[in-house]
Amino acid sequence: METSAKIPVVSRKILFPFIMITSLFFLWGIANDLTNPMVSAFKKVMPELSNFEAALVQLAFYGGYGTMAIPAALFIRKYSYKSGIMLGLVLYAIGALLFYPAASYQEYTFFLLSLYILTFGLAFLETTSNPYILSMGHKKTATQRLNLSQAFNPMGSLLGMLVAQVFVIEALRSDDYSLEAYNALPAAEAAQIRLNDLEVISGPYIGLGILVLVILLIISFTKMPSSGSDEPMSVKSSFQKLMQNKRYYEGVIAQAFYVGAQIMCWTFIYQYVDHINESLPESQQLTATWYNMAAMVSFLTGRWICTFLMKFINAARLMLIFALFAILFSAGAILLPGVLGLYSLVCISITMSLMFPTIYGIALKDMGDEAKLGSAGLVMAIVGGALMPPIQASILDWGGPGFSDVSVLGFIPEVKFSFILPLICFVVVGAYSFRSIRSED
Repeated sequence: METSAKIPVVSRKILFPFIMITSLFFLWGIANDLTNPMVSAFKKVMPELSNFEAALVQLAFYGGYGTMAIPAALFIRKYSYKSGIMLGLVLYAIGALLFYPAASYQEYTFFLLSLYILTFGLAFLETTSNPYILSMGHKKTATQRLNLSQAFNPMGSLLGMLVAQVFVIEALRSDDYSLEAYNALPAAEAAQIRLNDLEVISGPYIGLGILVLVILLIISFTKMPSSGSDEPMSVKSSFQKLMQNKRYYEGVIAQAFYVGAQIMCWTFIYQYVDHINESLPESQQLTATWYNMAAMVSFLTGRWICTFLMKFINAARLMLIFALFAILFSAGAILLPGVLGLYSLVCISITMSLMFPTIYGIALKDMGDEAKLGSAGLVMAIVGGALMPPIQASILDWGGPGFSDVSVLGFIPEVKFSFILPLICFVVVGAYSFRSIRSED
C-alpha cells in the first residue's frame, strides 16, 4: 500500500500523450449516448419503420464492436498502439461524416451502414486505448490509471445525452404531429419535414466527425510512448495462453454480465418511471430523462471517488464492496415502493462506476504484449449489452403491454421484478472480485 502510494499514476514525461489517449474515452462516450435515443428518433421521422427495424440502430452499433474487436487486436499486434488509434479515428470520422449523404438520400440502410462503420472505429479505439493506458506507467498503478481515464467516458456520455435531447429530439418537426396527422400531410410537406428531421439527426454526427479529425491530426504529430515486446508470441500461442488464464477468461464473462447490467439499468429506468407515473396525478409526473442523467452524474462521481480510493484499497477488494452494494440497491429497486425504489435504481450507477475498467485491469494484469489480443475479448464482451436487455424486456411483456399486468409473489409488478436480471449480473461481478482477491492472497 505504502509503496504504490508513492508511485505516480501518470509520469510527467508522458502526461500529454496520456491526455490525448484519455480524450478518446470522452469521444466514444459521446457516440454511445448520442446514439441511444436514435431508435425512437428514426421511428418518429420514418413512421413506416417497424419497431424491429428501428431497433436495428442498436444492432448496427453493437455489431461493429463484435465484428472488429479481434481484427483490431491483430492490427495493433502487427503494427503499434498509435497505428491502431489512428485507424480507429479514421473509421470513426468516416462513419460520422457518412451521415451527410445518408440524410441527402434519405436511406435508412445508409444510416445503419454509417453507424456500423463508426463503431468499427470505436472497436479499434477501445481495443487499443484500454491496454495502452494500462501500459503507460507502473503496473501497481495500472488499474487506478485506467479508472482515471475511464472517468472521462461518462462526461462524454452526459454531453451525448444533452446533445441528443436538445439538438435532436426537441428539434424534430415530425414529433409535433400524431402518426395519423403526419400521414395525412400533403406529400410535398411531409417530404420537406422528413428531409429537415434527417438533417437534424445528422448534424451532431457530422460535427463529431470534424472533431474526430482534429483529434486525429493532433495525435498524428504526438510522440507516443512505445509498449510491448519486440518479438510477441504467435497468435495461436497467444490464444492458448489466454485460454489457460482463468483470471482472463473469467474476466471476459464478468465483463459481459457487467455491461448487460449497465445497459439494462440505464434503458429500463424509463419504464420504471412510467410505472410510477401511472399512480401520480398529471401535476406530479416524473421525468425519466432527469433521473437517467442523475444516474450518469452519480456514475461519473463514483469514477473519480474510486480513482482516489484505489490509492489505499486493493482494486478487486473495492470492486467486491461495490458489487455487494449494487446487489443491495438492485434489491431495493425491486422491493421498495414508488420513488424510494427509483432512488435505489439511480444509486446502482454509483456502484457500477469502477466495474468496467477494474475488470479490464484485473483480467489483463501482467499480460504484457498479450494484452493487445486479450483486450479484444473484453471489448467483444460489450455485446452483453445487446443480448441481455431483450430478456428483461420479455419479462415486462409477461402479462401484456403494461408494466404491472403480472404481480410476482402477489406484490411485485413485473417492471420492478425485471431488475432481478441486473441483480444476478452483479452477483457474477462480485464472484469474480472475490476470486480475484483469493488469487492475489
